Amino acid sequence: MTGNMQDAHTAHTALSGKTVLIFGGTSGIGLDAAIQARRAGADVIVVGRSADTARRVATEHRLAGWRAADVTDAQALQQAIRDIPRVDHLVLLAGTFVSGTVREAEVSHLRVAFEERIWAAVHIIRALGDRLSADGSITFISGSLADRPNAYGTAVLAAASAAMEALARGLALELAPVRVNTLSPGPIDTPILRKALGDARDPVVAHLEKTLPLHRPGTPSEAGAGVVFLMVNGFMNGATLNVDGGARLV
Repeated sequence: MTGNMQDAHTAHTALSGKTVLIFGGTSGIGLDAAIQARRAGADVIVVGRSADTARRVATEHRLAGWRAADVTDAQALQQAIRDIPRVDHLVLLAGTFVSGTVREAEVSHLRVAFEERIWAAVHIIRALGDRLSADGSITFISGSLADRPNAYGTAVLAAASAAMEALARGLALELAPVRVNTLSPGPIDTPILRKALGDARDPVVAHLEKTLPLHRPGTPSEAGAGVVFLMVNGFMNGATLNVDGGARLV
């Protein structure tokens, strides 16, 4: 087997025999990452807030399993993953779009941005303990707000996104040789984008088509491929992978 045939075979077996646990794996980028990881040979378990949705997604896409848990509930997280004997690749993509100005929004609402990202990561990693393979990886998600905040009520979300990248770099040292990286997607046309924008979605997409270098938003599949890349490339560590179509350039 040579050339392109060998490359294709390697791509489809890169995760053979590995267990991949994806929080936020029932829709958007997480779901596409789950599908691509399964195609690469992994046993994929997805975790979502809704048991019905997680069950349906796992059945429809022939995944190895599913769990349901609220990532802001440490006890629920521990219970959800207590029976998983080993995790080779942990992917933490859960998190809602938290918006609101610092002066006007309820602090309890703004705090969710950190609860769903930073503290959820801490609780999950602690719950897994040494069941996370030493030669495995953790992948976080941040976003372009970490680099380019805006004036539209996303200051706290931007701070939480930047904190994810800092946490990944610190954990890459603390948890070594476990690799820890962050995916930073740009404008990706996902359900969370549609929910966040509502009726404004179409005008925003039209604006992106005019201003972005590639003249379109990205797809969940393109961002999901970045997640799988961070799993399988054994020399990626403490890095932030921008999958944004050049959005940071404009």
